[in-house]
Amino acid sequence: MLRHRRTPVRATALAGAAVLVGVLGLAAPAAAHITVNPSQATVGDYARLAFRVPNESDEHSTVEVEVVLPEDAPVASVSLARVPGWTADVQVAPVDPPLEVHGAQITEAVSRIVWTADSPQDGVQPGEFVEFPVSLGPLPEAEQLVFKSLQTYSDGTVVRWIEVPVPGEEEPATPASVLTLTSAEEDSPAVGGGGQEPVDDEAPADDAATGSDAGESDTGGNGAALGVGIVGLLAGLGGLALGGLAFARTRRPTPAPAPVPAAATRPESTSGGGGSAD
Repeated sequence: MLRHRRTPVRATALAGAAVLVGVLGLAAPAAAHITVNPSQATVGDYARLAFRVPNESDEHSTVEVEVVLPEDAPVASVSLARVPGWTADVQVAPVDPPLEVHGAQITEAVSRIVWTADSPQDGVQPGEFVEFPVSLGPLPEAEQLVFKSLQTYSDGTVVRWIEVPVPGEEEPATPASVLTLTSAEEDSPAVGGGGQEPVDDEAPADDAATGSDAGESDTGGNGAALGVGIVGLLAGLGGLALGGLAFARTRRPTPAPAPVPAAATRPESTSGGGGSAD
């Protein structure tokens, strides 16, 4: 009996372990390098991004992360969210020509951000990852932003994530993070899709505002007319029924209260027959 009870439990545990190993085995390669999330944003917008840094070492923690912003597509405004156990250092560089943001000329832009762990224990431990949130914008007119990164471990090892991925080709061994930029027109819903239908600007405002009310008014008028017609029909049928009943009563013979002599009844019978013929 004990063997029969242990067998399902042991099989379930083995199956769960196999599934866990399979999931971890599939997820590890996909999350091996530093990535930016989300990976797509709109030109001209302010984007909230997060650089996700996983630890590939089995023994050492990640103690420093350096992200370099692209020089060919500078961003005027960059702000950071506080990450517990980490200190951020923001470095700026001059931009030429200056960037114009909300009517102001910006002559310097953030060139790189360096996050340093306060201690090895605060760093990214083996088997873990940490996200470093960043808000930046307005996003420049470009197809993509490439963020090259350096990842430093507690033993001094530095991994350079600086290779630019090429669409359609195999991903490099140490790829940089890429933020794809799209225009506002590409992000807007297509006509006839899930979004709202466009409003005709040339249509009169009164028609657009009262179109449904007019339809309800027409429906109500037709219903009233139909109701009046039905009432009139019922009234006509009722009158016809009453007239037929009255006519039937006039045609019903009235029994004589007592027999009368034949001589007396003959003139009445002749008179009554002449009336029926008329």
